[in-house]
Amino acid sequence: MTIQGTAKAITLAGVGKSFGSTVAVHPTDLQVAQGEFLTLLGPSGCGKTTILRMIAGLESASTGRILLNGVDVTALSPRHRDVAIMFQDYALFPHMSVIENVAYGLKMRGQGAAARRKHASVWLKRFGLSEQADRKPAALSGGQRQRAALARALITEPGALLLDEPLSALDANLRTQLRGELRRIHREVGTTFVCVTHDQEEAMTLSDRIVVLKDGRVEQIGTPDALYDTPASAFVAQFFGRCTLWPATPEDSGKARVTANGLLVHTAGDATCPAPIALVVRPETFDLCAQGAGALDGSVVDVIPKGPLVEVAVTLDCGLALHLDVPRHPGPIPMQGQRTGLRLRTPLLATVPVQG
Repeated sequence: MTIQGTAKAITLAGVGKSFGSTVAVHPTDLQVAQGEFLTLLGPSGCGKTTILRMIAGLESASTGRILLNGVDVTALSPRHRDVAIMFQDYALFPHMSVIENVAYGLKMRGQGAAARRKHASVWLKRFGLSEQADRKPAALSGGQRQRAALARALITEPGALLLDEPLSALDANLRTQLRGELRRIHREVGTTFVCVTHDQEEAMTLSDRIVVLKDGRVEQIGTPDALYDTPASAFVAQFFGRCTLWPATPEDSGKARVTANGLLVHTAGDATCPAPIALVVRPETFDLCAQGAGALDGSVVDVIPKGPLVEVAVTLDCGLALHLDVPRHPGPIPMQGQRTGLRLRTPLLATVPVQG
C-alpha cells in the first residue's frame, strides 16, 4: 500500500485529553496524509479511541488544535466536520432497509428520494449488495452488514473515514476475508482512513502507517515493516509481533554489532542507545539444524501445531528461551525433549533499550 498524496488531511497539533485529574491522551502531534490508511494501535486504555473521537468531534480536546484539510475544526461540532465514522457495532438502523440505511446521509443533506435511491444503488452495486437492497439489516450476514455500514459512511464522500474496531464483531475467518475487502475499498475510493484496533495482524495487513500508543503517549509511528523490523522500544517490539528479548552488549561502539549469549550479530540500525539493551529475537530469526552445525544448542520443550507452521519452543543451554515458527513440510519436525541446534536465518537483528 502506498500513501496517495502528500497533502495533510488531518493534523493534530499538541492535542491532549484529560478527564478530571486523569490524563487519557498526553499532548500529541500527528499528521495524516490525504488518502492514507493510518491505524491507531495499542492495548485497552492507551488512548487510541479517545484520539479518534476527538478527530470526529465526539470528544472535546483539552489541549491543542485539530485541523481537517487545513481548516481548524477544534471548536466545531461533529456535523460541521468533513468526516464520517463507522462504529464497532455498525449502528445500522434496524427498521430501515439496506438501501435506506445507505442513503440516510443523503437524506440528511436534503437530497430527494429518487435521487438518493439512485445514488445509493450505485454504492450497493459497488459493494456487492444490490440483491440485499430491500432487506433489513437483521437479514444480512456479518460481512454484509459491515459493507453496508461502509457504504453508508462513504456515500457522502467525506474528507476522512474514521473506523472504530471495524472488524472486531466478526468471526476469525470472516475477519481475515474482510481485511482484503477493506483494503480494496480504500484503494478504490481514495478516502483518508483512520482506524482504531488492538489487533496487530489487522494493523499490519491494512495500514500504510501505524501509530503505536501506550498510556496515552505515542511510542512509535512507522510503516508495518519499520515497526516490526526496527522497533523503538521493548514495548513496541513485544506488542508488535511475537518476540523474545535477549540481553545484549554493543560492539564496535555499538554502531554495527552486538553480542548476545555469546553470539555476535549485526544490528538493523544504530545500537548506541544507553545500556542496557536487548536483542529482538523473532520466531523467524533462527532455523533448526543439527547440534554443533549452528551457533547455539538447546532442547525442545514444546511443539505446537499451527496449520502450515509448527511452533517449536526451545530452551538454550544457557537458559534463554525462544519460540520458532517452522514449516510443517518438509519435515521432520523435532519432538519434545529432543536436542537441537539453531542457526541464524535473519542477517540483521534489531536492538531496543530496556529498563535496568
